[in-house]
Amino acid sequence: MTWQKWMTQAVARLRLALSPCPTRDAEILLLQVTGETRTRLLAFSETPLPDTQHDALEILLTRRERGEPIAYLIGEWDFWSLRLRISTDTLIPRADTECLIQCALDLSLPPCTEVLDLGTGSGAISLALASERPSWRITGVDCSRGAVALARDNAVSLGLDHVQFHESDWFKALTMKRFNLIISNPPYIQADDPHLLQGDARFEPRSALVGGEDGLKDLAEICCGAGQHLLPGGWLLLEHGWSQGVAVRGLLGASGFGRTITLRDYGGNERVSFGQLLPESTRDLKRA
Repeated sequence: MTWQKWMTQAVARLRLALSPCPTRDAEILLLQVTGETRTRLLAFSETPLPDTQHDALEILLTRRERGEPIAYLIGEWDFWSLRLRISTDTLIPRADTECLIQCALDLSLPPCTEVLDLGTGSGAISLALASERPSWRITGVDCSRGAVALARDNAVSLGLDHVQFHESDWFKALTMKRFNLIISNPPYIQADDPHLLQGDARFEPRSALVGGEDGLKDLAEICCGAGQHLLPGGWLLLEHGWSQGVAVRGLLGASGFGRTITLRDYGGNERVSFGQLLPESTRDLKRA
């Protein structure tokens, strides 16, 4: 069995299993097990595949045929400009979340900005911001102990020492420290959404996907509590579902945020909504 012959057979099997990207999937698995570069795989495609590597590939390929995400099979994934370790304790970072990162970087914030990342998971958002803004002080929290441990490991491997991660259910374990920016990609899928039974979502932690019956439970909790943890004029940035822009802008406005805006993702869908905390006097007038 050569590299090329294994690739041919693997691609055929993944096509039958309805993998959306069979060639890419097979190549990633082969690179993972052999430890080779893509250039060498192409240039030396007739290289024999040792039995031990073939056996390891068979296990991974069978799991992929069953639909298990590539990110979980190889234990890592690319996000922003970073390669992150991934586990079943966390969501797989998606390209649309990069819109959240870009939005934060585009804000006019002080050089030593204090950032709070709620529901940090693998640390993707915190670490992407840290890689772009070395002077920012970033805190990521998650209610999953496994996720926090993974995020800390990612920070160490990337050499980003101005980020810290703690276990907390949203704001509950936080002190009275206040932030210039609170950012989050919280659970926002409705409990009965059929997409939960499709694709990668079948294998991801349900607690990181489902935001209550209407998908807005966690978004509402964050909007309600954020004002107590923001500095005057601070910003709250939220990722949400494609149809939730109007609802999230309403939650922001009802929680004392002004200048509310919604941005679209790479597919043209409303994806990120944000607002700036209004002065207390202005909030009182709005309530009146």
